[in-house]
Amino acid sequence: MTDPVLMTEMWRGDILESMHHGHAVVCNAAGEIVEAWGDPEAVVLPRSSSKMIQALPLVESGAADAAGLTETHLAMACASHNASAIHNDMVRDWLAAQGFGEDDLRCGPQEPRDLAIRDDLIRCGDPVCRVHNNCSGKHSGFLTLTKHLGAGSEYCEIDHPVQKAVLAAHEELTQENSAGYGIDGCSAPNHASTLRGMARAMAFYASAREGNGTRETAAARLRTAMAKHPEYVAGEGRACTNLMRAMGHTVAIKTGAEAYFVAMLPEQGLGVALKIVDGATRASENAIAAILVKLGALDPAHPEAKKYLDAPIRNWDGLQTGLMKAGAALR
Repeated sequence: MTDPVLMTEMWRGDILESMHHGHAVVCNAAGEIVEAWGDPEAVVLPRSSSKMIQALPLVESGAADAAGLTETHLAMACASHNASAIHNDMVRDWLAAQGFGEDDLRCGPQEPRDLAIRDDLIRCGDPVCRVHNNCSGKHSGFLTLTKHLGAGSEYCEIDHPVQKAVLAAHEELTQENSAGYGIDGCSAPNHASTLRGMARAMAFYASAREGNGTRETAAARLRTAMAKHPEYVAGEGRACTNLMRAMGHTVAIKTGAEAYFVAMLPEQGLGVALKIVDGATRASENAIAAILVKLGALDPAHPEAKKYLDAPIRNWDGLQTGLMKAGAALR
């Protein structure tokens, strides 16, 4: 099957109102497909779902340890955060400790997703800044690696040593030549790959163990940091944070723009890559939750899981008007 499959259904009463189709792949540590829906060879930009790959050179090179980065720093390097106080404070302290400032970041200013922080900025008349960008943790990691390598300041350029290291990591872990790249919302290059390639890369992270060589150690540290500190990877109210907590901080998952999602399941040694073709985030959250249940990583009865599986749709008066649920292929 190469056509996208029905992954999420939106019901209003007894009427199927909307449908979201997509592709998903599960690979084992050997890179073999364990299960697939749609086209495993579909080439897609993983967007922020690839941040743990973009952060690999930071750890593998020794830059993270040389800079004294902690586990929470590593989680932030893989984050698409809310710009809550814990995120903003960490980025500012991180930059200052490395001799950098906000102007060294190449991600643009972004309105905080944390509404309290946003409202405080409005009340105080303070401008939105680059620290508030949801990718500022990743860019702090890029700057740390730039300093370690003694490279130039324009670390988002495709021929910069940082981006060359990211491309090498991407191609080696996906076991594919780069299918091209796009410029992400934060101005960094984002490399495309097949769904199978990304699932293969996530399976590497899932099976990586500290002490099994520099690359495995780096991958294991990043995966563990994400799973143990999900509040830094996304933030309160976000699916990544909610579901990693629901799985007991053992599984690492990461969303990406335009309805991409990945998962690293260390107990099963499996990696997952998922793409909803119409870019609907609500569908990718529902579908990844359903896949995690199928793989035995997520308890469907957990209150956080219920937010994304068979989730009630309510109107402004609080009345349940419908239901979001996984398509038959994922049930």
